[in-house]
Amino acid sequence: MTDTTPVRKQSASDEAALLPPVDVIEDSSGITLFADLPGVPKDKLHLQVEADTLTIEGEIALDVPAGMEASHAEVSLPRYRRVFTLSKELDSAKVNAEFSQGVLKLLIPKAEYAQPRKVEVRVL
Repeated sequence: MTDTTPVRKQSASDEAALLPPVDVIEDSSGITLFADLPGVPKDKLHLQVEADTLTIEGEIALDVPAGMEASHAEVSLPRYRRVFTLSKELDSAKVNAEFSQGVLKLLIPKAEYAQPRKVEVRVL
């Protein structure tokens, strides 16, 4: 899996976006990806797999109490975006996603042909 996130989103609106920190763990069955997306509610989280490209996007929704405004804000961009190119060994049709407390967990299994298999030895 290769990170192909541009510094700026290339689209009609050309909006800048934050790069969420991501941990990728690979084992014999596939890849587990953890992305930190604090401030993103589930309904503002968008995942897309198209061909061999995985796109993670989320809009930050921080509630400010009525009548108050932030005097200092370290997060100046309202969205996250990260794009990855998936290996041909991964089965992008079987991506499983979980989202809890601002952490996205993606399980991307290896395609059946790429998984280790035991070969039976015949005795002649």
